[in-house]
Amino acid sequence: MKVEIWSDVMCPFCYIGKRHFEQALAQLPFKDEIVVNWKSFQLNPDYHNTANETVYDYLSRSKGMPIEQAKQMTGQVEDMAASAGLILNFDRNIPANTFDAHRVIHLAGKHHCQDLAKEKLLEAHFLKGEDISKREVLQEVALAVGLEAEEVNSVLEGDEFAEAVRYDIYESQNLGIRGVPYFVMDRKYAVSGAQPVQAFIDALTQSFNEWKSTQPKTVLTSLSKSNDASCNDDGCEV
Repeated sequence: MKVEIWSDVMCPFCYIGKRHFEQALAQLPFKDEIVVNWKSFQLNPDYHNTANETVYDYLSRSKGMPIEQAKQMTGQVEDMAASAGLILNFDRNIPANTFDAHRVIHLAGKHHCQDLAKEKLLEAHFLKGEDISKREVLQEVALAVGLEAEEVNSVLEGDEFAEAVRYDIYESQNLGIRGVPYFVMDRKYAVSGAQPVQAFIDALTQSFNEWKSTQPKTVLTSLSKSNDASCNDDGCEV
């Protein structure tokens, strides 16, 4: 069964939601029959970090809050991430435009390593404090997941996969997606936000069982459900 996940590399809840989803899937007997497709979404498509902003500067300016409040908010997100087994370091986090990162994810999808590319980009952004809008960072990530340097450079120097990214965003608008992460199962059910592991287990199980009942007896596959911690155009909410 196909699960499509709309997500932005700059969204901390997308990282947490990815981990919760993976932890849920690992517990299910039909896990090998789930096909995951990562879809592009940009929380702030017009943003370019031309002033060397920190994440606290970015949140303070974009959400109209004091720096200390921004630090308190990100501290709560760090605590939530820790419960999912992730160590986020917002002190090192660099806000960045993610369009080219999404193009790299599409390139990785062409070579069947999309999930690994997504993971490495999230790791670069949230754990390593790297600027994922920079070509050298994207090249390093792409090579680390096994992509060929010549093809990576060709994509980054041109506009290949740009339309694929835009189409994902167009699809999200048609589906009424306003925040991420957003998990769509078999184009029938949805889970919005970084839901707890059990919520993903329940949703996946229900979706898979319904999907399986419509398939030939020789086939299997799964997923499903709905709502909470997520990021949207107005920012991230715990």
